Amino acid sequence: MPLKKIILLTSIMVVLGLLIFFTGGAYKAIGSLIVFTAIMLWVYRFFLRGWANSFQNKVLPRLESWYERQLKRAMTGWTPYLLIVGTFVLLIVAFSGFGMSLKSQRTKVEFFPDNKPNQIIVYIEYPEGTDIKKTNNITQQIEQKVAEVLYSDDYMDGDFNFMIESIVSQVGEGAGNPETDGGSAAEMPHKGKITASMREYKYRRGLDSELLRQKVQSALVGIYPGVLISVEKDANGPPVGAPINIEIQGDDYAELINVAENMRDYINTKSISGIDELKIDVNRDKPGMKVLVDRKKAGELGVSTGQVGQQLRASIFGNKAGIYKEDGEDYDIYVRFNEKNRYNKSAIFNQNIIFRDMASGKVKEIPVSAVAVQNNNSGFSAIKHKKIKRVVTVYSALAPGETDARAVVGKIRDEMKNFKNLPKGIKIDYTGQLEEQDKQMNFLVGAFFTGLALIFFILIFQFNSVSKPGIIMLAIFLSFIGVFGGLVISGAPFVIMMTMMGIISLAGIVVNNGVVLLDYAQLLIDRKKVELGLKESEYLPKEALFNSIVKAGGARLRPVLLTAITTILGLIPLAIGLNINFFTLFSEFDANIYFGGDNVIFWGPLAWTVIYGLVIATFLTLIVVPILFYLITQFKMWIQNNTASNKIAA
Repeated sequence: MPLKKIILLTSIMVVLGLLIFFTGGAYKAIGSLIVFTAIMLWVYRFFLRGWANSFQNKVLPRLESWYERQLKRAMTGWTPYLLIVGTFVLLIVAFSGFGMSLKSQRTKVEFFPDNKPNQIIVYIEYPEGTDIKKTNNITQQIEQKVAEVLYSDDYMDGDFNFMIESIVSQVGEGAGNPETDGGSAAEMPHKGKITASMREYKYRRGLDSELLRQKVQSALVGIYPGVLISVEKDANGPPVGAPINIEIQGDDYAELINVAENMRDYINTKSISGIDELKIDVNRDKPGMKVLVDRKKAGELGVSTGQVGQQLRASIFGNKAGIYKEDGEDYDIYVRFNEKNRYNKSAIFNQNIIFRDMASGKVKEIPVSAVAVQNNNSGFSAIKHKKIKRVVTVYSALAPGETDARAVVGKIRDEMKNFKNLPKGIKIDYTGQLEEQDKQMNFLVGAFFTGLALIFFILIFQFNSVSKPGIIMLAIFLSFIGVFGGLVISGAPFVIMMTMMGIISLAGIVVNNGVVLLDYAQLLIDRKKVELGLKESEYLPKEALFNSIVKAGGARLRPVLLTAITTILGLIPLAIGLNINFFTLFSEFDANIYFGGDNVIFWGPLAWTVIYGLVIATFLTLIVVPILFYLITQFKMWIQNNTASNKIAA
């Protein structure tokens, strides 16, 4: 662009940008961006253009010459065979190292990334039948204890808590754990829940919210006897059940609960690391009252069983008597016993059932106690089924700091081999998170191989050959050296969802680079055949083939390197969790830069998978792929020569 045109254009941009910045209000960032663009035009004019030309005209040609020399060495003598064997040995070492790392639990397997808590949730549970007032009282006490930890001096800046935004307590309806109660909104007077919501990551001053959750957990241990307390965090990803989830199936529900209790006690005696606290999702201590109607006597007095039930229900829950209207709102009016008589058995059973006898036409008053007797009993809190079979579940969260559910369940399986006296007809199954994890793993592996098969067939049509697509497919599997080697060296967990998505993404990049190189190599070979007057079915002389492949590698060095470098540099901010607020950068000149957050926890494993794999895949594309193409073509030439010799001899 001519200098005069740059001066005119940038002058207009600066004036317009400053005008918007000082008068644009909420849109002043646009003005800063326009001024920044004008400045970058001059930076390009005086600096970037010269640097770019120097890089393209001096650095890249030298790099290409160096690469061609290295490629010639790699394709000469025994070197190509050593490199191919060495690459396959590295692949075996990477897989073996990954397997040993899994066995030693240095590398953990996670279904979804182990997120840092955005909420700390305390679940409180009394035995079934506990009055809601008692539950509310203990919830208030625990809330005060939790607040002492959350509002300690470590997290306060004056009157401002930079970790906690709010604490909300809930008792009764909706206070259950969605993992075990299925998100039920039923009345739960024996349950309470305290939810502490964290501030955004950037306000937490680098402090770990998981350590804060563990502090809350430690503060509540052994203080409140008779109360079941669990401290958990908000779940990341879809609901998949408890990490440790043992389902016991059978026909006799009482027997199932006995087995579950014995199993829980047995596992607790083994002190298996990684288990938080084993619980049973059903109990048989739910208090109840059984009312038996003497049908013969009731029939003689003209009272039906339904009338007895309706009378008792009306006493406790009430009957709708009308509707009260106020300010356009309707309020239902229910009539029932007052609180004193509502829980008084004498008052309930000594009340009269008033009705008109259809036979005599007279109004009768029959006491409930005259036709019914009651006794207290206990029953199951719920009866759950799975595939028609009755089921009781023993479940637990993972202990703080533990993320590999499969490893913990594996220890439980080993100990359960010695669990004796299991009744006949009882089936034990390990489900929950592991079951969903296996389903998703199978789906992703299936999707990966289905994608490879489709890519393979498309490449066959493109190249009209099987060998070249085979080389590209082989390069995809060899790129696993980087993926699994990187996981072993870094000790990062293998996150099923994100790592597998990263592997599938990596396959696309490897295919693209392989196609770019092999397609151009084939183009040069075809041109050389035309130049030498060879038929399409004939092969080039060995030296001409060698030079064509080296020339193709040098010519395609730039696109392959640019693809790798731009992808890796683009993923590094996602991998390390670099956060920049560009809006405040241009509006307030403050970028609010910080590292970490929820995004890096979720997307980091995917980004690192692609980075690890692409580093090795770039080497494979530039060195191993040309070597394989060269060796396979030589092998084809050898087969053709032998076939021709045999025909002549015949």
